[in-house]
Amino acid sequence: MRGSLDGLGSSAPIGAMLPAIFADDDLAQRFVAGLDEVLAPFLVVLDNLDAYFDPALAPLDFTRWLADWVGAETEGIDPGVDAAGAAGGGVGAGAVPASTEAGGTGAGSGPASAAGAGRAGALPAELRLRAAVAAAARLHRVRGTRRGLSEAVRLVFGVAPEIRESGAAAWHARPLGPVPGDRRPHLHVTLRLPDPSPADHHRLDTLVAAARPAHMPYTVEVIASAVAERTTDR
Repeated sequence: MRGSLDGLGSSAPIGAMLPAIFADDDLAQRFVAGLDEVLAPFLVVLDNLDAYFDPALAPLDFTRWLADWVGAETEGIDPGVDAAGAAGGGVGAGAVPASTEAGGTGAGSGPASAAGAGRAGALPAELRLRAAVAAAARLHRVRGTRRGLSEAVRLVFGVAPEIRESGAAAWHARPLGPVPGDRRPHLHVTLRLPDPSPADHHRLDTLVAAARPAHMPYTVEVIASAVAERTTDR
């Protein structure tokens, strides 16, 4: 996965490990120096292996693999436009916000950063991918819930959705009170974006279909909003 880099030194040069008789042998030293250049990227990976499993530090291509591995919801996140600088062997092409603590169902609370949808002022797709990977394990624990759906949408679009559902809960001091909610199950998700496009509707539909409760019929709506507050945990 990692390629060679000009000038990358080896952390374990072979020349220093040769018998003493080859220490001053110019031909031998130049020969193994060529091997050092080939092996250096592999040694760098092994020396920094723990960073490759940290979504805030891993190279972009490896972060994509991590997203598949942990089943992160990355529909609509395309970091390809940011990939030019990630072709090298270095670790750490960006950082995700530190907080991955569970929050509420609405805006301003939730996982590591909610990011933008590729518009002006939004976080780059690469950072959104890293945030989605960092939050994946926690989102799996709330998958199929209102909070899980809300935060999955926030991670991709950077805007908290409006969710209306048929379920409800209530209590009454007397027996035989009215049953809350609707008898017919339904789920409606509204997303307000400053400049929506047909692609946004398709992305939201695909995301909601994956993150909703499996039995729940749903509809989605993307509408224009003069001011759509993008939420970012600090």
